[in-house]
Amino acid sequence: MTLKLHKEGKTTIPVSMLVIGILLAVGFWLHTTLGYILLFPALILVFLVFNFFRNPDLNITPNDAHILSPCDGRVVVIEEVDDQIYFNGKVIQVSIFMSPLNVHVNRNPIGGTVKMVKYFPGKYLMAFNPKSSSLNEQTYVVTANDRVTVAYKQIAGFLARRIRWYIKESDTVAQGAEYGFIKYGSRIDILMPVSCKPQVKLGDTVKAGLSLIATV
Repeated sequence: MTLKLHKEGKTTIPVSMLVIGILLAVGFWLHTTLGYILLFPALILVFLVFNFFRNPDLNITPNDAHILSPCDGRVVVIEEVDDQIYFNGKVIQVSIFMSPLNVHVNRNPIGGTVKMVKYFPGKYLMAFNPKSSSLNEQTYVVTANDRVTVAYKQIAGFLARRIRWYIKESDTVAQGAEYGFIKYGSRIDILMPVSCKPQVKLGDTVKAGLSLIATV
């Protein structure tokens, strides 16, 4: 697995490096305790910026009987909910919270044909708030193959106000392939038929394109 930086950082990284460079310059120029203290936040910023925009190459083996994690993070919700956007009935929802330290590349949990892509403006509640699933700004994507139909939602959070998606209706997508990016901490909800069998539990740490969320 190799490491590269995501294209979404092409603006943020140079601006951040400029700020970091200024902090370093001031720190060396002052030659005081305060000046040297400024070096620490500069070094921390270097780590955070490059850590946030990392985009690892993954070796993914497609399997139509598997629903994979669409993002890195921690499982915070596993419950049955009512979906009236596409399924018009009960589905199993698995929600994954992404902290600012996680990789923020979003990947298709299944391969197939994209049936729906909708954007909904909304609020910016904290991503771990249960109401954020329905009230926050979000995208709603539905992909289907011969085995299963799955919806997955990019949900904005208090800090995450830049949702990016790169797919459209009728696209054919590969399981584990990149479909979007969310800047800063947020969450993704996966909605699947009640016949699916979750393979995670609350508190589990999962990896995009690698961790098994459910079986069909």
